[in-house]
Amino acid sequence: MRAFAEPFAPYAWAASTEELARRAGLDPVEILRFDGNVPARPLPSSRPGALAGALADVNTYPHGGYVELEEAIARYAGVERQNVVLGAGADDLILLCGRSFAGAGDVVAIPAPPTYPLFRVAALLAGASVANEDPAATFACRPGNPLGELGPLPEARPLVVDEAYFEYAGETAAGLIHDEDVVVIRTFSKAFALAGARVGYLLAGRDLAAELRERQSPAPVSTLSAALAVAALRCPPDVAWVVEERERLAEELRGLGLAPLPSHANFVLVPVDDPEALFERLLPSGCVVRVTGGGIRISVRDREDDDLLLAALARALDRASNTLSLARTRRARGIRATAETTIRVRLWLDGEGRVRVRTGAGLYDHLLEQLAFHGGLDLVVDGSGDLETGDHHTAEDAAIAIGEALDRALGDRAGIARYGSATVPMDDALATAAVDLGGRRGAEIRLERDPGLARHVLETLASSARMTLHVESTGRDDHHVAEAAFKAVGRALRAAVTPEGEELPSTKGLM
Repeated sequence: MRAFAEPFAPYAWAASTEELARRAGLDPVEILRFDGNVPARPLPSSRPGALAGALADVNTYPHGGYVELEEAIARYAGVERQNVVLGAGADDLILLCGRSFAGAGDVVAIPAPPTYPLFRVAALLAGASVANEDPAATFACRPGNPLGELGPLPEARPLVVDEAYFEYAGETAAGLIHDEDVVVIRTFSKAFALAGARVGYLLAGRDLAAELRERQSPAPVSTLSAALAVAALRCPPDVAWVVEERERLAEELRGLGLAPLPSHANFVLVPVDDPEALFERLLPSGCVVRVTGGGIRISVRDREDDDLLLAALARALDRASNTLSLARTRRARGIRATAETTIRVRLWLDGEGRVRVRTGAGLYDHLLEQLAFHGGLDLVVDGSGDLETGDHHTAEDAAIAIGEALDRALGDRAGIARYGSATVPMDDALATAAVDLGGRRGAEIRLERDPGLARHVLETLASSARMTLHVESTGRDDHHVAEAAFKAVGRALRAAVTPEGEELPSTKGLM
């Protein structure tokens, strides 16, 4: 086997979620990965229905190429289809550029360390060495990884610019591709939340793109992945909230006495004296960070998850924090994925009024939010479903996922009041609810008026949570009758989950 021009180290993947969970003594669903620089949740474009057409033709090759995807990328990037070259993720295209621009005896320039290690891998696999003198090609990373900086572009040519995080920075080198010696590489793994699909693309002048395409492997992207990318491009993501959360996270980190570096990406690098030791202290909380660049790199997830990391950091560093306390141990996370829906749930029994349900099933999102708010729960539900056929599947699966999370958060149910009841009046509606969390499934739901699925959602919630639920609600307006019922159930749950003693109360003695 051919020797490398200098010592070679392959790209090193982080440990699997399952391995990290074993080390932490946690269920894998409790592991929060702040080490991958990917969104905390997939976009609606990744729901199973987006694959239906591609699955029907999965027995065939992509004859004629990926016309629909290339045209969609061209529209998104503001170029022509002939400027687009596809790859199995940005990594595939970095390797393509390495072997296309350099060979044995050549020199390739890469960003100063710390930087993305695949640039060096691509140079060495091409038979070249890494240096800055008279390079056959120069790689740039903008924004940089792992620092998040947005420095000036090198003037050297040929120039390959990795823009994996450009959506978060708002700056691009795409306007330079007509130079014919500039290539811009992007990915669907970050802002588009399709890291598992492995889809990337590069932008280059027509002639250079054509030559690079000839050097690419045939059909480098699976037809299933291409279908997901096409679906994602129909509604490109708005990353403004990620940028806002990044700045909030950085401010909270500074409040802990840390000094995160300025970042233009979806992560922040925090220099620390002993990053490996801090990694190990964070792991028992389920928070996984990346040790790199003389510190820990933290991917921005969302406010709820980021606050858990901040609380874990405060404990690990033995510092006061204004963020969430890790004492809230009665919590659960869950994912429910079916052919019709994907629902992700985060639930804390000892809540602080943080409630957000976003599945697209408007009324039922609202009703579940009311239940959680009046139940004193913290509940975050993100999901997508086949809403074109109605709300049924989405609302039902959300109720199942929430119920299963409630069941897990209750654990063995010892030390709770078990029973709860409540009466909730509204302008023209009156609802009463009674809950038994003893572990038996049952539901008697009487709604004088039902907007469609309210009774079914409550029955489904009771069954999946292993609780007995009695509800009666009357009134003149469908919406108010349902809303009063959900509020009453929440109030009853608040009483039933209240810590009380050490055993589960039973009419037949201790259980």
